[in-house]
Amino acid sequence: MELKSRQVTQGVERAPHRSLFYAMGYTKEELDRPLIGVVSAYSEIVPGHSHLDKIAEAVKTGVRIAGGTPILIPSIGVCDGIAMGHVGMKYSLPSRELIADSVETMALAHCLDGLVLVPNCDKIVPGMVMAAARLNLPAIVCSGGPMLAGTNNETEISLFSLFEAVGARKAGLIDDEELDYMENQACPGCGSCAGMFTANSMNCLCEAIGIALPGNGTIPAVHADRLKLAKRAGMQIMELVKRDIKTRDIITETAVGNALAVDMALGCSTNSVLHLLAICSEAGIDLDLDLINKVSARTPNLCKLAPASNTHIQDLDAAGGVPAVMAQLAEGGYIDTSLITATGKTVAENIKGRANKNPNVIRPLSDPYSTTGGIAVLWGNIAKDGCVVKRSAVAEEMLVHSGPARVFDSEDEAIATIFAGEIKPGDVVVIRYEGPKGGPGMREMLGPTAALAGMELDKSVALITDGRFSGASRGASIGHVSPEAASGGEIGLIQDGDIIDIDIPANKINLRVSDEEELAQRKANWTPKEPKPLTGWLARYARLVSSANTGAVLR
Repeated sequence: MELKSRQVTQGVERAPHRSLFYAMGYTKEELDRPLIGVVSAYSEIVPGHSHLDKIAEAVKTGVRIAGGTPILIPSIGVCDGIAMGHVGMKYSLPSRELIADSVETMALAHCLDGLVLVPNCDKIVPGMVMAAARLNLPAIVCSGGPMLAGTNNETEISLFSLFEAVGARKAGLIDDEELDYMENQACPGCGSCAGMFTANSMNCLCEAIGIALPGNGTIPAVHADRLKLAKRAGMQIMELVKRDIKTRDIITETAVGNALAVDMALGCSTNSVLHLLAICSEAGIDLDLDLINKVSARTPNLCKLAPASNTHIQDLDAAGGVPAVMAQLAEGGYIDTSLITATGKTVAENIKGRANKNPNVIRPLSDPYSTTGGIAVLWGNIAKDGCVVKRSAVAEEMLVHSGPARVFDSEDEAIATIFAGEIKPGDVVVIRYEGPKGGPGMREMLGPTAALAGMELDKSVALITDGRFSGASRGASIGHVSPEAASGGEIGLIQDGDIIDIDIPANKINLRVSDEEELAQRKANWTPKEPKPLTGWLARYARLVSSANTGAVLR
């Protein structure tokens, strides 16, 4: 293939360009080789990224071994945990678009031949993959890997345990001493938070879709195998460049189907739906919520990882990781194994000989947690364009629930009421004006869901919102309600005391009203909440962002 970098490194006309490379210490020999962008989200503000300097260096070593010239490029990244529960969370989802745009900018402005993407946390992974799909260059994702779980009285804990512990402390179920102990134990080192939260969900799905090497989703951040994987990724990108295997050769409609099947088997974060929709939008693939439910209906849930249990990503890795899950799905005919992947081999070749080493972590097909997948999409008169729930993290007794609405126009109002002990068993907490436009930024509601769980209300109280949930949320947490309140969605018409009927197995959520005419009358007399004055980047985002059911992408 003709290398794109020749536009800046070869010919008489490019003497000025070469002089600028020489100013940085590059040699002629380096400029004669393929230029590979190593896009690293390393920073000192995100624990999932605090070690990415070492991962990026390992990638660069691999590129050099295979005859390429690696070029380090930085990326921003938001720590969702630190940004949670205040204005910072408004910037988390929008940062995904900034990341995608910046990767596109750097790759095209400097004529790079290929990319190794080094993300780890929630919005950084999909943002970089969106850019790769948009650019359609040879690209490989090489994440930083998951954090090890902490321990509390020999029980594995992680970040979500702390958010729930806050609720427990507010309810008087634990004291300050226990809370202090837990906050010093829950996150023992670098890596993406240890459960099947959004970051680990997306890193596993990168494996499933084929854009990352086997092990990307589960090898712990602190293991030497993580550095070896990074070196292999650096070497393998050179093979993809040589063979001209580009991102859209790998991210196809069928590959997305594979990723959805793995999503359902693993019980991934509801945010995976949002991000897969956005990635498909960039790749020119038509993905809608109907397909997600169809895949969920036919795919068994084989894993229950935190927050659905006390099992963590390190345990999944020890059990055989994503390849072992995919091998079982292949046996049942749930995935297509003929597809090309970033290894240069097919899915079938990648999973050959990969066995399930622990049926307590990865259930066999004959004994799944459920015959349907870990995520469900619901529709009804308050979610005409759909909403999403992590079914695998919902208690059995809450799969079907009816209760009176407790309505709040912001997360802050809701959590104050929860901490005040004013939410009662049976209630349905409704949080609106937190969607992509209304937030803006579609804040995660880990604070409210964790508070309810910590107060032992997660088995009796449901929560619905046009915002999002953290992958660490559990319980009957139903998010992404579309259309959102700020766009005239029916969630804006719910009143305190209204009965809301939730039937997750039937994929239904409805406001109990006498007839559609009652809703129409409410809408005729309804005025949306006046949006707060916005400045800066969020003002532009609110104007341009699409609905959650289309991925909350910029139009």
